[in-house]
Amino acid sequence: MNIKFSNLDRTKTVGNLSKGQFDLVVIGGGITGGGIALDAASRGLKVALVEKGDFASGTSSKSTKLIHGGLRYLKQFDFWLVKEVGSERAIVHKLAPHLVLPEKMLLPLIENGSYGKWLTSIGLKVYDILAQVSGDDKRKMLEKKEALKLEPLLPKKILNGAGYYAEYRTDDARLTIENIKTSLQFGALALNYAEVADFLYTDGQVAGVKIKDGISGKEFDIKSKYVINAAGPWVDELRGMNNSKKGKQLHLTKGVHLVFPHEKLPVKQSVYFDIPDGRMMFAIPRGKITYIGTTDTNFNKDKDNVRTDLADAIYLISAVNNMFPSINLEMDDIISSWAGLRPLIHEEGKSASELSRKDEIFTSDTGLISIAGGKLTGYRKMAERVVNRIAKKLEEDHNTEVEECTTDTIPLCGNVGFKKFKHVKKYISEIHNRIKEDGFTAHDAWFLVTNYGKQTETILDTYAELKDKDNQVKMAKAELRFGIQYEMVQNPMDFFIRRTGRLYFDIDSVRNLMELVLEEFKLIFKVDDAQILAWKEELLDEIEEHSNFSLERV
Repeated sequence: MNIKFSNLDRTKTVGNLSKGQFDLVVIGGGITGGGIALDAASRGLKVALVEKGDFASGTSSKSTKLIHGGLRYLKQFDFWLVKEVGSERAIVHKLAPHLVLPEKMLLPLIENGSYGKWLTSIGLKVYDILAQVSGDDKRKMLEKKEALKLEPLLPKKILNGAGYYAEYRTDDARLTIENIKTSLQFGALALNYAEVADFLYTDGQVAGVKIKDGISGKEFDIKSKYVINAAGPWVDELRGMNNSKKGKQLHLTKGVHLVFPHEKLPVKQSVYFDIPDGRMMFAIPRGKITYIGTTDTNFNKDKDNVRTDLADAIYLISAVNNMFPSINLEMDDIISSWAGLRPLIHEEGKSASELSRKDEIFTSDTGLISIAGGKLTGYRKMAERVVNRIAKKLEEDHNTEVEECTTDTIPLCGNVGFKKFKHVKKYISEIHNRIKEDGFTAHDAWFLVTNYGKQTETILDTYAELKDKDNQVKMAKAELRFGIQYEMVQNPMDFFIRRTGRLYFDIDSVRNLMELVLEEFKLIFKVDDAQILAWKEELLDEIEEHSNFSLERV
């Protein structure tokens, strides 16, 4: 059953937040904050979550979109991290098999590359053991001929074979929104476009937050026993506001991904490959496109404006052309891109790519708890660790006993009856059979199910009620209305970027659907022409910024 989660009810939500007395306020609507809200609410705590922009609009919509076990951390002998994130992959897949999809990964072994045959074989074996991999997912070592059969684009001359192992692919922003929506089932309240302007204090201890509403401009307070700062790259700003930016601090690094039409980079499956500077890179096919990434460079500019620049694009394209000799990608082939920040913990003397991906928790003298670092894959364990701290405090300070964490068994929204991935595949073909007569492809069915799972039914119910003659228009409207009613979509960027990934994976559909979506917003949100024009300009700017890398733009 879908719980209504809409900015059309914003006044009521703000009223409930300002009148309530919460156990916990979570600052940050990314995957870490969403995971914390679900963990805490499912243990019986009264939880409020606030996010200054849209949910997942920071790092959590700009990762490599893999739930992966961190093979490269074996090279750094970080066995604990490999074990934890390796085990977590299978758990997160079980919680949302429609959203966290099995993806075989090919690791080419090339002459003078980072990984030799013997070490790779042992490394992947250790990886399997640490990550408790079983059955068909266990690693295989392939001879040169077998590797080329799986991926003919690999460089024949310098290829010695390949490792073949299992990972999972996801949509990070969808994983975030589904965690937040699932937390609502346990009574959590969540609000996007709600920025923390200051902290509230009682007897020198943090006792809530002062919020500036990004939609109405008004301020209101949320009172709470404890506050967790899970603001990703902005964690240190909030620590500064709390006068507690002492000791360890964040070290931000930038990661960039480029998107190409699949026919320009027609890899048959995901490849994790060497690049000349000693780093590793991914090429991942996804529907109509293939995307590549990532970079790892220090970042100290405007965190609210992280962009792909020409140097990033040249670096990534050169690496792909180097690994796949028959491919000759050029700047004009880029159809989209994204750039995001990793909020890592600073370690003296270490380069961007050497920094640990472990998470850390800081508690200030005034009781503000901050969490930073970590990886998308480990979000659930990060949440468990930090909520365990809150549970301990509630027992000590308020004599309140808190239940143990059970998020490893709570299915995320959209997962109704999917025990295994084969059930998801069966449902995709069932949906395709239902919509193909209206001109929809197998890819359209795949898109709906791997975004929404069983919530596809709600979208199809709306689709059946709409009167538009064009079926594609009708389906887009049904999807948008679902986003507005149940996913807090506030503007067209929320819909095109975070809820559907269209800006990255199907940028032409943004151009084609823009006018229709703006009309729907005008109708549903009753906004004026000036607002519609401003949104249109913002969308056109986003398309230009993500896809045009011609020298004139620089």
